[in-house]
Amino acid sequence: MAREESEPTVAADVEYGIDDRPPASTSVLLGLQHYLTMVGANIAVPLALAGAMGMPDDVTARFVGTFFVVSGVATLAQTTLGNRYPIVQGAPFSMLAPAIAIVGVVANTPGNPGWETQLVHLQGAIIAAALVEVAIGYLGVVGRIREYLSPVVIAPTIALIGLSLFDAPQIAGATNWWLLGLTVVLIVGFSQYLGEGRRIFRLFPVLLGMVTAWAVAAALSVAGVYTADTSGYVPLGEVADAPAFFLIYPLQWGTPEFQLSLVIGMFAGVLASIVESFGDYHAVARIAGRGAPSAKRIDHGIGMEGLMNVFSGLMGTGGSTSYSENIGAIGLTGVASRYVIQVGAVVMIVFGYVGYFGQLVATIPSPIVGGLFVAMFGQIVAVGIANLEHVDLSSSRNTFVVGFALFAGLAVPAYVDGFATIAAFREGMETVAVVGPVLGSRLVADTVYVIGSTGMAVGGIVALVLDNTIPGSREERGLVTWERIAEDEGDFRTAVERWRDRGGAEDAD
Repeated sequence: MAREESEPTVAADVEYGIDDRPPASTSVLLGLQHYLTMVGANIAVPLALAGAMGMPDDVTARFVGTFFVVSGVATLAQTTLGNRYPIVQGAPFSMLAPAIAIVGVVANTPGNPGWETQLVHLQGAIIAAALVEVAIGYLGVVGRIREYLSPVVIAPTIALIGLSLFDAPQIAGATNWWLLGLTVVLIVGFSQYLGEGRRIFRLFPVLLGMVTAWAVAAALSVAGVYTADTSGYVPLGEVADAPAFFLIYPLQWGTPEFQLSLVIGMFAGVLASIVESFGDYHAVARIAGRGAPSAKRIDHGIGMEGLMNVFSGLMGTGGSTSYSENIGAIGLTGVASRYVIQVGAVVMIVFGYVGYFGQLVATIPSPIVGGLFVAMFGQIVAVGIANLEHVDLSSSRNTFVVGFALFAGLAVPAYVDGFATIAAFREGMETVAVVGPVLGSRLVADTVYVIGSTGMAVGGIVALVLDNTIPGSREERGLVTWERIAEDEGDFRTAVERWRDRGGAEDAD
């Protein structure tokens, strides 16, 4: 008989658990809702890259569509063959800084190469760096570190995922606070005040809130209250003018070019992405009512992210990683179904190929996306803090580690962001007494810049070092309780193992 994965108790406020399959029509709407939570980032990253490369507008639309397709394929791969957690995969901000740096380096080479040349060099850097990520994942490097991780380390790491997003472009750059506030009020009202009375509000608070706010913005745009130069304007005409179909395929921009220095710079972004994903895995397990992920599940998740980054490079986008926004959506809606995420992934692939759909999603004004972020990111912070229930909070040792890690995770990125570019940061490191030549080298400086600008990476590393060097008992650090509720290594079955199990059951019959 086939061996089934163990079923830990689902959290009381989870409407659909990881293995639940809602009706198809409901799943389509729930899947669309999950993807709408990350549409801001999945549009912001390609637009930032397109602007840095000087990409023409007609090509940019196809470029954004390619990101949608890669997001959908990567999500299907991760939820089916990877760690099997209900986590949406999409364009990472952690890889955006080195990507823009690579584009700048190529653009400044003799001959002033155009966007096509810049993009194929970026593709090569992502593919090569991702192959190292594949090795890190499937060789079990990240999983081996897990034994040194207590709730004292995990709590600030997850909390910083949410805290570091408080200045997301859609929030920090918002000028239409009325529309942003309307979105927040709608989502909070549906999810927290009306959700107990009517199931539709409990399941679809994000979708209802965003659609209602968008309808208001669209009406004001048609009425002329919002104009093209107004934050909150909905360009409905662009939907009608969008191409019906985008031809998206691997190597569509050309053959990738490989340059070692560029690969090294991109690998720093990959490392930051790995740290972020590690925190995301623990966060989604917690919020879905599961035990902490096993080393085996973590390794397969990181390995699959590496494979999807290779795929991303072949398709010509800016990478792929797990999305924290999706975890916040699970907290708001109680929908942690893997099947829902997979249905949503198929919807996103369709959006990528069909120009009308993709352009319609792109018309969502940034204040609405900002309102969505305000409503969701606090959920991630709370999930991180909740891990501290397993530790002794009367211990000054624990409170010091958590507090120091949180502060470092906010302060260090603020310092690093003070440098306009990676090149400026590299020059600053060269001036450091004695160790300047080492810190100012491309390999060291670029790695420190990318990881240093990622709050959860800084806080996680600081907490890891302090928690494993400052004396403290296993019970005090929460490891005793942690090990009791964590899933066993055998609870996670890889795709190959599950296929073999099914084959064995059929043979027995």
